[in-house]
Amino acid sequence: MRKKIVAGNWKMNTLLKDGMELAKSVEKLEKKKSSDALVIIAPPFTHLSEVRQLIENVKLSAQDCASEPSGAYTGEVSPEMLVSSGVEYVIIGHSERRAYYNEDNELLNKKVKLALSAGLKPIYCCGEVLEERETGKLFDVVKEQLKVGLKDLTTDEISQVIIAYEPVWAIGTGVVASPDQAQEMHKFIRDLLVELFDGQVAEEMSILYGGSCKPSNAEVLFANPDVDGGLIGGASLNAEDFVAIVNAY
Repeated sequence: MRKKIVAGNWKMNTLLKDGMELAKSVEKLEKKKSSDALVIIAPPFTHLSEVRQLIENVKLSAQDCASEPSGAYTGEVSPEMLVSSGVEYVIIGHSERRAYYNEDNELLNKKVKLALSAGLKPIYCCGEVLEERETGKLFDVVKEQLKVGLKDLTTDEISQVIIAYEPVWAIGTGVVASPDQAQEMHKFIRDLLVELFDGQVAEEMSILYGGSCKPSNAEVLFANPDVDGGLIGGASLNAEDFVAIVNAY
C-alpha cells in the first residue's frame, strides 16, 4: 500500500537559528496531527545536523546531492555525507536545479543511483514548463524525464523512490494546477510506471504534487486517487500552514 507523504522543501530560506525553531515547531505540531501521512522536511545543508537532533517523528531530507561519491568537487555534498548527518531522503531533479544549474536527465540518473547506493530515498522531480504545456508536449517531457532519470533501476531500487510532479508554471506563481490537471498527469505517471517497470511498482509508488499547494487547496488536490501527497515550497516555511496541509488528509 502506497504511503501518504507531505514533504516541505525550505529551499534557500532561514538562517540556522530560525530553521531550528521552525523544525521544532513542525515536530511539535506533527505529534498532534490528525493525519497518518508521513512528514518530511528538507532544510538547507547548513541546518541538517542540527535539525536532525530536534526531530523524532518528522523525517529529514536534503534538497540535493552530488553526482560523484567523493573527490575534488568543491562545494558538493555527497550522499554518504548526507547519511552521516542523519538524512534519510534527498530531493533530486527539482525544476530549479534543472533550470538554474542545467541539470539534465542523464546527470539526475547518476544522482539517483548514487543516492540509492548510499541508502537514501530519492524524491525525484519531474514536470513541464508553461510553453511545453501550451504546445502539447507536457506528456512527452515528463515521460523523458522519468524514462531517463530512472533508467536501469532494479525493482528493489525503484521501490525506494518517491516521484514529485511539479507543474513548473505553478511553482511560486500562485497559479495551481486544477484538480483535474493534477490527476491527469499523476495517472499518466502511474501508467508510465507500469510500462517502465510493472504494475506492482506503479501501484505502490507515492506520487506527490508540487506547485503552490497550500492549506486552502490541499484537500481538493489530495482527494484525487493518484495524488499521494505534496512537495510543499513556500507554505512549508510556516509550521502551522505546513501541518494544516498534512492534516488535509
